[in-house]
Amino acid sequence: MSGQGQSTFDRDYDVVVLGSGAAGFAAAATAACRGLKVLILEKTEHFGGTSAISGGAAWIYGSDQARAAGVQDSPEAVRTYLRKIIGDGYNAELVDAFIERGHEALRWLEANTELRYALRPLSPDYYPDEDGATDYGRALEMVEYDGRRLGARFKDLKMPPPGMLLFGGMMVNRVDIQHFLSFKYSPKSLWHCIKLMARYGLDRLSHHRGTRLTTGNALIARLATTAFAKGAELWLNSEAESLLVENGAVTGVLVRREGRHERVRARGGVVCAMGGFAAGAIAAANRPNTGTPHLTMSPPTNTGDALRLGEAVDAASGAGLPSNFFWAPVSELVRPNGERERFPHLVTDRAKPGVIAVNQAGRRFVNESNSYHHFVEAMFASGSTPCWLICDAEAMNRYGLGLARPKPVDNSALIEAGYLYRAESPEALARTIGVDPQGLRQTLERFNADAREGVDRQFAKGGNSYNRYMGDPDHKPNPCLAPLTKAPFYAIRIHTGDLGSARGLVTNGNANVLDRSGKPIPGLYAAGNDMNSMMNGTYPGPGITIGPGLTFGWIAATHIAERLATAH
Repeated sequence: MSGQGQSTFDRDYDVVVLGSGAAGFAAAATAACRGLKVLILEKTEHFGGTSAISGGAAWIYGSDQARAAGVQDSPEAVRTYLRKIIGDGYNAELVDAFIERGHEALRWLEANTELRYALRPLSPDYYPDEDGATDYGRALEMVEYDGRRLGARFKDLKMPPPGMLLFGGMMVNRVDIQHFLSFKYSPKSLWHCIKLMARYGLDRLSHHRGTRLTTGNALIARLATTAFAKGAELWLNSEAESLLVENGAVTGVLVRREGRHERVRARGGVVCAMGGFAAGAIAAANRPNTGTPHLTMSPPTNTGDALRLGEAVDAASGAGLPSNFFWAPVSELVRPNGERERFPHLVTDRAKPGVIAVNQAGRRFVNESNSYHHFVEAMFASGSTPCWLICDAEAMNRYGLGLARPKPVDNSALIEAGYLYRAESPEALARTIGVDPQGLRQTLERFNADAREGVDRQFAKGGNSYNRYMGDPDHKPNPCLAPLTKAPFYAIRIHTGDLGSARGLVTNGNANVLDRSGKPIPGLYAAGNDMNSMMNGTYPGPGITIGPGLTFGWIAATHIAERLATAH
């Protein structure tokens, strides 16, 4: 093992956590609550990482929330489902650790930190017709949080991009979005929206944005509030340059901070949770080459530091994954001043009635209401890179499309910026975006005929419980299907994209990183996207990155605490 270090240190801690996303903060909060001295290093000027702009959902078997709701599930059902989806890369040790300890981790975190999850009333696995799948009981939704609890640190919490906010700074979750879509028809929804806007208006009198936090922002804020209260330190704009090693064990980190280097001791160990490599120079070589732009949602600083640090100490990294990334279709707005804003098409538009995806030939190539990961897989497989999301005026007015908002919002600025395209007929739209007009016309004739009957004979849009969950529950008979007939017609260019990388450092069930011979490297741990995905680059359900991230972050800190206690 290389990277041998001297035994002199500038700072002394029990645990050093590299990265400030969900996995990192789960480890930090756990260690701090167990009485350990904790340092969190974050490369950027804000904490939270990709987790802070995520949906915040966690996929975990056997939670107390599920048991309280009477959910019928079993470890063997989860194993059966994951074996089918993961395939040859199924790692029994990691899956068993996740099944057996995931609900324990969540229970501990909810008992000892501010973390709070609620069971989603309905949230099917992404392949709901496979053996072992369930429509209910594994997906947990983050409970909203008051950002003011962070105190002075609130300003340092990573803010979601503008396209994920309303009115420039108001966070909304899935329930809120449905209320905003329904406020014209439902007094209950109208009252919900009025309360949200009133709270937001008051917040802006004294804060740079709304303090009512939802989804991933609430997740990070909850864990961070506890970690800080228990004494964990956070260094922003600080980068781990190398691991320090003594007698074959990782005992610290060489940190570059404020223009100087500091040798930081980690008596119990170092936890890598820096978000993977999706924004790094190595990313392109790890994904299919389409010759067209690929857009990641990872922060620019997610460049694969864990792989670099790990290589120097002979750490093993994943190989042969079906996918090295968690895929998502992404559109991009280029503002007049040159700023770019990316929008991941996860839940708001693809599955809705009156929306289809077509390639340059004007042909559909996928069930638009399948998961975002599956959607991009179909883009790659069919050569539909990039593709176009298309809708009619009815769908635009009711649901919006990408960054374009539903009626009564004026989306003309998006048209002027070249993000949203509009035309009075499908043929005119096709010519505008460079799609074959005849192909699009024939596609719409076929799709519209099926949509009127509520059955998509070509790709079965709305054909399973997950599809229907993503559609409009008030639209009958198929919540995902409506003909595109009302002018004007709209389109947005969609690129392949990702939510982060899946290939990472190989670990055992204790989140302890393994060397190339398969032996644990003492003092080195990985969680989140720095850990080689236990899902092996597949995407079985909502929250399959954060659920394991929280679990193995907690396991890593627990293992460190137990080792330190034994050493005394």
